[in-house]
Amino acid sequence: MRILALVPGGIGDQLLFFPTLETLKKQYPQAGIDVLVEPRSKQAYRVCKNVDEVLVFDFQDRNSFADYLNILGIMRDYEYDAVVSLKTSWRIKLLLWLNGIPTRVGYQDDSAVFLSNAVTRKSEQYLAEMYHDLVTGFGIQATCPKVSINVPTQDISWAEAEQQRLDLKGSSYIILCDDQSTDDISNYPISSWKQIVDDVEHRQTGLSIVLLQTDTNQEWITAMISGNGNLKAIATPDVGKMAATIAGANLILCNNSTPLQLAVATNTYAIALLTPQESNMIPPDNENCVGIQSTTAKLADIKPETIIQQLWQG
Repeated sequence: MRILALVPGGIGDQLLFFPTLETLKKQYPQAGIDVLVEPRSKQAYRVCKNVDEVLVFDFQDRNSFADYLNILGIMRDYEYDAVVSLKTSWRIKLLLWLNGIPTRVGYQDDSAVFLSNAVTRKSEQYLAEMYHDLVTGFGIQATCPKVSINVPTQDISWAEAEQQRLDLKGSSYIILCDDQSTDDISNYPISSWKQIVDDVEHRQTGLSIVLLQTDTNQEWITAMISGNGNLKAIATPDVGKMAATIAGANLILCNNSTPLQLAVATNTYAIALLTPQESNMIPPDNENCVGIQSTTAKLADIKPETIIQQLWQG
């Protein structure tokens, strides 16, 4: 048996889909499981042990007819027995139908006519659990497992070397990360970040503060360090090394981002800054992951004092 999972979205979406892949692998241990993801998300599967092959397709691009024919040809070459799909266009669902894949699982929506088994989307629940509901389309009744990852040994060694380089070995450190978006809604003000840093340093806790650099927050890193030479920054080249770095921390404070989902997966204590629209991004009843939700649509409206209070409670 060979199963294909279509998972559009970023790395965080892939991590939240890992429990679904885990359940499918447990149910069909001899099956080959492949994923079709966007180019930006391929590296997420460096830390996933339940996938055989990672195929790439830019779901967000204005794909031509030739692009769709190419992906149709790939599906036919692999002779898939089943496919499970997150939110994709009607064109993708049509391709699955044209390809003759017997079992086609997805959410009930306007193009569900092309699916063999449609599942009701319960968008109010934790996102990993909403994704996991798709296994019911295979006739599987199982509790959603926790998000878990498999970090390569060389990535753990890399993180330990970085801790040594930054003189963190043997000492405690916390991570701050503002993974910047193109708008201001999900970004937290530099002035508020600096107020939090000042509080940590004022308490003379002995904690080192590490800024986690991502592909999008170089300006934030520069602004933070320019105002405080005591801050240290780590730029991780891939998801595995980022996960190992986060796993070594006492705590991470971040907005909704890949680092947040890696903290959940490594069981690192996390304080997540969230907008009301992002309330389903953290697991319920998880003592190691606390969400601080803005009362408005912008993270900037969360008072630094609220974060500081939670920081020392944790």
